[in-house]
Amino acid sequence: MKHYLLQFSRLKALNKSLSMLYFIVITIFSTSNLYSQYENPAKKYANAYKKYENATCPVKDNGIQNFVYFSRDRELIKDHPFLKMPQFKGAQIMYSWRQLEPEKGKYDFSEVKEDYEYLRSKGKKLFIQLQDATFDPNYNATPKYLLTDEYDGGAAEFFEEGKAVGWVAKRWNPKVQERYAAFLEALGKEFDGKIEGINLQETAIGTVKNLTPEVYVKSIKANMLSMKKAFPKSTTMQYANFISGEWLPWEDKGYLRSIYKYGQEIGVGLGGPDLMVQKKAQLNHALKLMHEGKFTVPLGIAVQDGNYIGETGNTKIVQKNKNIVPMLSAFAKDFLKVKYMFWVNQEPYFIRDVVPCFSSIK
Repeated sequence: MKHYLLQFSRLKALNKSLSMLYFIVITIFSTSNLYSQYENPAKKYANAYKKYENATCPVKDNGIQNFVYFSRDRELIKDHPFLKMPQFKGAQIMYSWRQLEPEKGKYDFSEVKEDYEYLRSKGKKLFIQLQDATFDPNYNATPKYLLTDEYDGGAAEFFEEGKAVGWVAKRWNPKVQERYAAFLEALGKEFDGKIEGINLQETAIGTVKNLTPEVYVKSIKANMLSMKKAFPKSTTMQYANFISGEWLPWEDKGYLRSIYKYGQEIGVGLGGPDLMVQKKAQLNHALKLMHEGKFTVPLGIAVQDGNYIGETGNTKIVQKNKNIVPMLSAFAKDFLKVKYMFWVNQEPYFIRDVVPCFSSIK
């Protein structure tokens, strides 16, 4: 009898062990299955570019208004190859606020006028980009008269990882805003309806001491409205890419979204620098908002330094690189639905990659 009781006890223990093993196996399988079905929202558009990888040169005539971006190197527009290419509508040139308002209320638009007249003589248009921020700690684009106590210093350093990387006009200071609005009004009286468009610089400025995101976002909107009032005819656009204080998709506090919403409400176009189709940072911010939104205002995207080799803010030269120009154009049209593209005049890529793709659009 004891023998049978012992056997029974062993069988009972074995059954308990098998039941526990079964539970563990089922739990692991279920967890693995759930994990395999989980989609990381940060990677939602990670493979979106692959749909356009097979695009080839020449690029198709997709209705995008293509401009060549010269940054502040305005002298390079003279006799540039794009002038003879009907596929390019004109040039986007950056002018600093300091340059155009050397003294309070005294404006010098002579270079803008010269560039406008030259491009016009060649059948091309001018798209102005206003610079009030720099990514160079040694250069400040804010007018000198603002750098006083009356305007709380007029400009602020901004930081990335504790290191000073540039200067920005105090867009959030009411007195600075007043001067910027007056400057925009004067510029609009001279060029509204003549130039193709005007855009304000990107919203990304890193971290500024004692500046809250709420105050900063409000200031961006104020300057957008001033621009729209000054330029009711020409295209107006705000580059909106990042806001310090949030990081999409995990920390979405609505800051960047509200700027896109406001632009749609007041008729100001939206866009951004850096068409980075494989970088999560860009894909989860400006590119995502452009793709997912429903806009009647024009959208624009810039291909800037480094973008031709899939990087950003990079001036290094790669002698052998895959020409991604047709892919970028197709992505911008189909995924982003932009009206404007601004192709940076970065060599050797512009002549080597861009020109052949636009020489004979089909």
